[in-house]
Amino acid sequence: MSGTTHTVLVVGHADRDEADGVARRAVEWLAERGHRVVATADDRTHLGLSASQVEDLSDIESVTLALSIGGDGTMLRTVKLIAGRDVPVLGVNVGLLGYLSEVEPPAIIAALDDVMAGRHSLESRTVIDVEVHRGGAVERHRALNEASLEKLTAGHTVRLAVDIDGAPFTTYQADGLIVATPTGSTAYSLSARGPIVSPLLRAVLVTPLSPHMLFDRSLVLGPEEAVVVTVTGTRPVGLAVDGEFLGELRPGDQIVCRESKQPAVFVRLHARRFHQILKTKFGLADR
Repeated sequence: MSGTTHTVLVVGHADRDEADGVARRAVEWLAERGHRVVATADDRTHLGLSASQVEDLSDIESVTLALSIGGDGTMLRTVKLIAGRDVPVLGVNVGLLGYLSEVEPPAIIAALDDVMAGRHSLESRTVIDVEVHRGGAVERHRALNEASLEKLTAGHTVRLAVDIDGAPFTTYQADGLIVATPTGSTAYSLSARGPIVSPLLRAVLVTPLSPHMLFDRSLVLGPEEAVVVTVTGTRPVGLAVDGEFLGELRPGDQIVCRESKQPAVFVRLHARRFHQILKTKFGLADR
């Protein structure tokens, strides 16, 4: 990125008091150096960004760097806005956990200087393409964390038939099912007692939610193994992708999950060991 003028997309958390101050400092620094800054109308409003310095996002193809100011949820929203384009994301953590973010607010200017000078590396993360077949229509979504199917009625289970790599596997009777990436292994899948997987691996995880059956284990599959989940039985399920509720699936509807050809790309400024981040976040002792 050294010596190049960039178009920088700024995305911020509306409910984090620190986000607007970080955004304004970043925008001023970028504008002074001739970089173009863009944001959605909502982000520009709730971050208090000047229209003279920040343009409305009108063409995602012009964006060459994304600046995500918030927590992991903001990183997910930023990846969604990029829509599969090969745009690196620099995360600034003003959230609670910050698994995905790279820097803390005091380091934002130094971080931007390093990125613009080319003193950084890029890390690819697996993304799942989620193809939704319902009511004769097809929808397409991308998941950095997971696609989850869950029961809509308390006190009842749902039935979800799973095919893997073109062959029937089994039908789960459970509260639901999660299809996750390695990045998502420390998100919703973790709360369902799914395995923790290094985000540097390419894999797809399938974890049942409170299964009412003897087989209650998670599966860790190869990235080329497509997972098809079909709603069977009589009860509908709710579908969410990266925490965004997308509505109901009826019996006969299905989702097809496979590794995307366009991974998410994160800016890294220093060496990161996933297990050390995990240790810090969980407060684990050395021994």
